Amino acid sequence: MKRIDLAREVSEATGLILDDADRVVNAVVLGIKEALINGNRVEIRGLGTFGVKLTKARIARNIKTGEAIPVAPRRTPFFKPGKELKII
Repeated sequence: MKRIDLAREVSEATGLILDDADRVVNAVVLGIKEALINGNRVEIRGLGTFGVKLTKARIARNIKTGEAIPVAPRRTPFFKPGKELKII
């Protein structure tokens, strides 16, 4: 499902015109994105939790040459589905 498909679903469910529903979807996505950038966690009941994991610095290897390459630490976003979303 693409963002516009989600906006169509919101439009049909709420009776908003498509442009307004698209603005709502964009605002939600932007809010989640900004929270993750600030290092906060976003929990949506019935859906799951968005968060950021910190990965440590490490040494990687170039596959072709075998040369050691340092990899800097970084922040990686993740999504953990809630109980209601998990499919068995």
